[in-house]
Amino acid sequence: MEDTIQIGTRGDFGLWAIEVAKQIVGEQGFELARAARDGTEDDVRVAGNALGQAITNALMEVYDGLLDETSADVT
Repeated sequence: MEDTIQIGTRGDFGLWAIEVAKQIVGEQGFELARAARDGTEDDVRVAGNALGQAITNALMEVYDGLLDETSADVT
């Protein structure tokens, strides 16, 4: 996630979530599918963990943005 976006409404958040999900599935989902097809159980586990980590990172990024905005409003 390189670009900063402004999330002002629930609809904005929904659009952001859809775009992030498409990006994550496009990158990490492909690796998971490839591991399932060609890899070992360990390869599948690693790819699954990478997918979960990408989702976690995206959620934490938006959470951190919410905290930054809240602390900016307080000061």
